[in-house]
Amino acid sequence: MRQNPAETLRRVLPKVREALHVAGVEMQLTAAVSFLTILQEESVSIHTYAHSFLQVILLHLEHRDAGVSNAWLETLLSVIDVLPKETLRHEILNPLVSKAQLSQTVQSRLVSCKILGKLTNKFDAHAIKREILPLVKSLCQDVEYEVRSCMCRQLENIAQGIGTELTKSVVLPELIELSRDEGSSVRLAAFETLVNLLDIFDTDDRSQTILPLVKSFCEKSFKADESILISLSFHLGKLCHGLYGIFTPDQHLRFLEFYKKLCTLGLQQENGHNENQISPQILEQEKKYISVRKNCAYNFPAMIVFVDPKNFHMELYSTFFCLCHDPEVPVRYTIAICFYEVSKLLNSGVYLIHKELITLLQDESLEVLDALIDHLPEILELMSTGGESSVQENKLSSLPDLIPALTAAEQRAAASLKWRTHEKLLQKYACLPHVISSDQIYYRFLQRMFTIMMTNNVLPVQKAASRTLCIFLRYNRKQEQRHEVIQKLIEQLGQGKSYWNRLRFLDTCEFIIEIFSKSFFCKYFFLPAIELTHDPVANVRMKLCCLLPKVKSTLKIPADKHLLQQLEMCVRKLLCQEKDKDVLAIVKRTVLELDRMEMSMDAFQKKFYEKDLLDQEKEREELLLLEMEQLEKEKQQNDGRPMSGKTFEKKRRDTKTPTTLPKSIPVSVPGTSPGTSSTSKEIKKSKLIRSQSFNNQAFHAKYGSLDKCASKTSAAAAYTPSVSGLAKTSMISLSDDSFRTRNASSAPSSFSSNTPLPGTSRGTGSSADPKSSGSKDTQPRKATLKSRKSNP
Repeated sequence: MRQNPAETLRRVLPKVREALHVAGVEMQLTAAVSFLTILQEESVSIHTYAHSFLQVILLHLEHRDAGVSNAWLETLLSVIDVLPKETLRHEILNPLVSKAQLSQTVQSRLVSCKILGKLTNKFDAHAIKREILPLVKSLCQDVEYEVRSCMCRQLENIAQGIGTELTKSVVLPELIELSRDEGSSVRLAAFETLVNLLDIFDTDDRSQTILPLVKSFCEKSFKADESILISLSFHLGKLCHGLYGIFTPDQHLRFLEFYKKLCTLGLQQENGHNENQISPQILEQEKKYISVRKNCAYNFPAMIVFVDPKNFHMELYSTFFCLCHDPEVPVRYTIAICFYEVSKLLNSGVYLIHKELITLLQDESLEVLDALIDHLPEILELMSTGGESSVQENKLSSLPDLIPALTAAEQRAAASLKWRTHEKLLQKYACLPHVISSDQIYYRFLQRMFTIMMTNNVLPVQKAASRTLCIFLRYNRKQEQRHEVIQKLIEQLGQGKSYWNRLRFLDTCEFIIEIFSKSFFCKYFFLPAIELTHDPVANVRMKLCCLLPKVKSTLKIPADKHLLQQLEMCVRKLLCQEKDKDVLAIVKRTVLELDRMEMSMDAFQKKFYEKDLLDQEKEREELLLLEMEQLEKEKQQNDGRPMSGKTFEKKRRDTKTPTTLPKSIPVSVPGTSPGTSSTSKEIKKSKLIRSQSFNNQAFHAKYGSLDKCASKTSAAAAYTPSVSGLAKTSMISLSDDSFRTRNASSAPSSFSSNTPLPGTSRGTGSSADPKSSGSKDTQPRKATLKSRKSNP
């Protein structure tokens, strides 16, 4: 049909029709799917499709195999959506009158019910009333309960097609009669349809007709089959929402008590059971009770709205406690999914469920933990602010068990085989700088990220730990701690014995470029990164080559001209000395990409304005970290006591700053140092007050600022000589000055340090990659700067 539809319809389709008469189940199912695919791909016009395929579909609707019949029915229902009205009336609706008669088989009448439900969307209300509703009424009174139940479930579609007035006069009486049917499945279908149609009925219908039916249904549910109880528990939230406002206080209380009873259904019977003596009937009943409690957990946010969040502690807290401590995992899993919605609804009363958050974080089932951490950043932010947009202090200080619970959760995830849960948890931990102090992160979480990067065997987990560590470093408030982390990254990863660690160092460099300012990367990571061009393992050199365009994008001319020369020299050496063909191919592609890049300048350029603005904002925030630390030291000297974390949080939240700087803010001068600045302390403090919320901004629920930085920074452009220029330019001799990260005039004050980081460089050995160097424990060759200078 795709290649030659005309010849296929003329020569192939007749053969298919003949084969389907005697075909088995597999061929029938395949034909139904193929006919549907032809329709969806629009291989032929609708008119041609109806003429060629519709009769074949209708012919096999009543196949004796239920699976085949359903497959053809699904195809027909899709065809009905696109067929014109006249074709529907003549080919489908008119034959349906005879197919829906009692003289036809049950299968034929069931198919008719589903087709009628679909046809109501294709005709106007007058045609439905005249041609379809008589058939609907007849099928609602069918002698077989399966037919009555099937037709009852189609009444929702029919009601939407005929409008409110006809629904009240025709559909509602049928639903009331079916709700009293002798068949439990029919009553269940009537109840669910009524709940779904609540929005159509007015207040009088709800209070006078539907509410009595619902009350009767609830009263009889415990005596009837548990499957009805399962449906009732699932729809209870929608029911309470739809009937809200027409309940009397007594009815309101009765519905609430009914919900509470469902939440503990089956728990009282568990004690005293001996598993070897439990009958299959009791086991089946307990499974249904578990489903009921699970549905109650699903509806818990709706019930909070029903009782009003102000009454949560008195009315629903004990029920919430029971659901969080339920012995069955599906129930706890569902309440963990709903935990964020519950937190939002409670708003300032969110402190009431602190203990339940700890309970779910410590849950023995990783499924529960996985469900909870989907919205963990948002939950912790609500907990830390007490549900208020501006607060005086961080309220997580009243939750001392949080940090042990978070660390224990990570260790449980690490010890399991479910690495995706572990990866997700590490990603969510990136929100912690927004909710707990910098020192708590440093001593309880940051070292753990290092351990995962060094020892874990799952690459996505290592990368998640690396990115989270970079965010922890980004918002660490103590320069000494920042330098220690940077030193460990360079020495243990960048110069590590295992090539696997050196690969992870390059991943970390990529995250550093994304999260930090360009000047930060150039000061601490530029040279350690490009030193890996001499790595003895080909995979490391290949990864570095792929990273070089991003590395070059961090340079600004003319301040970083000496770093650009270093980069060019490393690329030349790779072009001239690389012996591995795969690495060489990547080097050549990288050179072309580097050649096309345009260079950023120190001054703002129109084409890079937005990117430069974001980078300046990052650099300004990094400078503020240093100023905050300086202010804290001055505070300690003046008052003789340290500035508390709460005070910082309070100052940090007092004001808000925009995520991007206005155009009027000038570019910061890199050479300015806070120690030698002529600006007074008062100006420093006012600058601090203006920018206190930068840390707060970066960790909103979706981490918008960081994600924006990622998209903006990674594509920054820079200038380099052409490929031919690289080949023609003579080798630039190295001097000690060429290894300096930035000269005094260009070094940003935010990274000035009394204790310089060690600048150990990797060796300049041959780029050849011997097979013996392929293991994770490959020893890198090292050389001092002197030996590199004398190397020809």
